[in-house]
Formats: sequence, C-alpha cells, structure tokens
Amino acid sequence: QVQLVESGGGLVQPGGSLRLSCVASGSIFRIDAMGWYRQAPGKERDLVATITTTGSTNYADSVKGRFTISRDNAKNSVYLEMNSLKPEDTALYYCNALVWRRFSTASVEVWGQGTLVTVSS
Repeated sequence: QVQLVESGGGLVQPGGSLRLSCVASGSIFRIDAMGWYRQAPGKERDLVATITTTGSTNYADSVKGRFTISRDNAKNSVYLEMNSLKPEDTALYYCNALVWRRFSTASVEVWGQGTLVTVSS
C-alpha cells in the first residue's frame, strides 16, 4: 500500500503565494515521475506540472513562469511553489506519482486526496 498526502493549501489573495507539499509513504521501492494536477469546480482534472527523477519539468501553459515544481527523492516528496496566484488558480490540487512497490513487477499510479487552494480577495 502506498499513500500520497498533500498539504499546504488554503485561502490566499490574488497575487499571493502558496507552497504545496506531497509526501509518499508505504512499501516504496522507487518513484518515477511525480506531478501536480488540479480540478476546478465543474471542470475536469488538468495537468499543472510534472517532474522526472532527474529533475526535468513540464508545465501547463497557464502556470509557466508563476509555478515551480521540485522534488526531494530522499524524502519521497514533491513540492509546488505557486506565485502570482490568480482567482482562476482556485481548485483542488492533487499530487500524482508513478510508484514501484517493493517486490512488484510493475509501477502503479497513485493519487493523493487533494488539497484545496482558494484565491480570492
């Protein structure tokens, strides 16, 4: 069993900043790509950013230049630094990871429970 637990969401004013964290725990052998997705009310879940084990990153156009994804492989953690937040960034943010469990022959995709980010004055 592998779990992802997010933290760091909250209410912030437009132009403000937040830092999301996600830590993986359980029977983990290795974690490949990690990422953040978000789902606004009434909309589908969309990619925000991903990062490989070697640090290569990919961002949605809507967050480029404002958000930064990073990871700490030793801590099985991924982070999302969000700056210059806009009301349209309001969403439930989910952590995602491709995990190789111990004694397993295939990776599994794991999702966190989500952390709510609300950008409003």
